[in-house]
Amino acid sequence: MSTTRVALAGSTGSIGTQTLDVVAAEPDRYEVVALAAGSSVAALAEQANQVRPKVVAISDESKVGELRELLTVDAEVLAGADALADSCDGADVVVNGVVGFAGLPVTMAALRAGSRLALANKESLIAAGPVVAKVRDTAGAELIPVDSEHCAVHMCLRSNDVYTRADVPDRVSRILLTASGGPFRGRTAADLAEVTVDDALAHPTWSMGPKITIDSSTLMNKGLEVIEAHELFGVDYDRIEVVVHPQSIIHSMVEFTDGATMAQLSLPDMRLPIAYALAYPDRAEGGYGKIDWTELKSLDFETPDTEAFRCLGLAFEAGRLGETAPAWLNAANEVVVEAFLAGQIRWLGIGELLTEALEAWDGTKADSLDAVLATDAAARVRAQELLAAT
Repeated sequence: MSTTRVALAGSTGSIGTQTLDVVAAEPDRYEVVALAAGSSVAALAEQANQVRPKVVAISDESKVGELRELLTVDAEVLAGADALADSCDGADVVVNGVVGFAGLPVTMAALRAGSRLALANKESLIAAGPVVAKVRDTAGAELIPVDSEHCAVHMCLRSNDVYTRADVPDRVSRILLTASGGPFRGRTAADLAEVTVDDALAHPTWSMGPKITIDSSTLMNKGLEVIEAHELFGVDYDRIEVVVHPQSIIHSMVEFTDGATMAQLSLPDMRLPIAYALAYPDRAEGGYGKIDWTELKSLDFETPDTEAFRCLGLAFEAGRLGETAPAWLNAANEVVVEAFLAGQIRWLGIGELLTEALEAWDGTKADSLDAVLATDAAARVRAQELLAAT
């Protein structure tokens, strides 16, 4: 078996550290050739000194001197706005674990280079789906989702010999994305009036970064995953549904045209979709998320409450509007969630402000990367204006 060269963008975050766990479990199978992070210089240097990549990249140019001082490995050091994307050169697999819109350049670079992209950065497809679609056809390029839900859908489709987006509409009736319900499952809007940042960060199932955890609490994370599923698999929004499944054992389901439903089941462990993407089309060792069937007692399902969790409906609305509306909503959400984490607004204010923000979308077409970037910038300005007016 030949060694797979791995470039890891967002190496110091949750996806990045778990990717390194997967790589360490099969050291003869993988070689980490590049590590990249935004600004966590000490953690990045510690990782680099341990795995000894050829390239180490940091977005924050002010930290490059400190990074060089901390490195004990002889590696090329890249810094600046393009560093994360440039670090992908020469890799067989690029793991994009960057949080937020900042991950888009990594997605574009990996696909343009004809690499396999293990995508944990959903914002790339949400904000720039039509633009990303153009480079997905690059020779050799393939996109394997690392989100647990979309990886589950990918497994279900693959098990039924559905490998391309063109095959999906003729064979698939529905994609059902499961949601844990987050820390506030079952609460009404009135119950949520006074919840705190700490309350929202207390996710019952997954250990994630603060931004994604807040998105999970509002169900915006699931709404963004709906848009991502549309872009990944070419299924229209009327055939994508969300169902609350508090055990987080079934990670998603696909209902086929003959009535059969396929589901992917495992205990919550992000190392499983990471390992799947790294090893594809093979299977990894490790047994991540293995279920003890003598302990599993029930699998429960609920309909999401879109009145209490209005962000889910906003994402469907943005997806159906199309063009740059998803990019607009995603950018506004990043600004508003940051304000909530800083204590500037209430939890319920997230949905309220995002409703106003989406109403202000300017209708820009998603016909180029520049258009997407301009929309992202404009949405952030509008969100800041709405925050200032509260």
